[in-house]
Amino acid sequence: MRVATWNMHGGVGLDGRFDPGRIARVIGELDADVVALQEIHSRNGFDLRALLQTLGFAHVTVMPTFLKRGSEFGNAVLSRWPPREVATHALDVGQREPRSAIDLLIDHGSGTLRIVATHLGLRSAERSVQVARILDQFDTAAMPPTVLLGDFNAWRARSLRDIDARFRMSTAPRTFPSPLPVVAFDRIWVSPAGACRDLRTHVSRTARIASDHLPLVATIELA
Repeated sequence: MRVATWNMHGGVGLDGRFDPGRIARVIGELDADVVALQEIHSRNGFDLRALLQTLGFAHVTVMPTFLKRGSEFGNAVLSRWPPREVATHALDVGQREPRSAIDLLIDHGSGTLRIVATHLGLRSAERSVQVARILDQFDTAAMPPTVLLGDFNAWRARSLRDIDARFRMSTAPRTFPSPLPVVAFDRIWVSPAGACRDLRTHVSRTARIASDHLPLVATIELA
């Protein structure tokens, strides 16, 4: 199974163009079964669900977090399989930009997979609170195979060390900025850690210009 995360920059590429078709082409290149998207933007009447269903995703979960220039702005999870359960966890901190995490249980044919997708805040203190809230959602005694992924906005790995410790996994390919990545803003953690067989950025000519982030893709093997 392949899972991916990508901050799509509101659909606006480095050339300044809002181009939903280009976003769809990059998502198609990923050949992933589950994709977490950040900074989706419904500007100009853009219908994300309709566009992505043409790529073969059975279910598109969209969780807008606020209005930007009058249009919904937030996160989404695309899945080849309809989720059995969907929940949202509020990660708002004070007067900072609203944040949340999408939490899904997906029956994929040979078992259940939990997907938790998020986009954390810009300030270190804000992210510390949000990381703690996310980790509170995990019951270590009874948890199905789980993928935590998204844009964590962390310039320094130590701010995410509690997640690394929980998932026993710290590999972090660089994804930002897309022309020449120097920072690992985008992350995928898998539990059990041994289920992650490969983790890499997706690099293509289109991906480098479609957003300021490169997509991150993990190949996982579940018993």
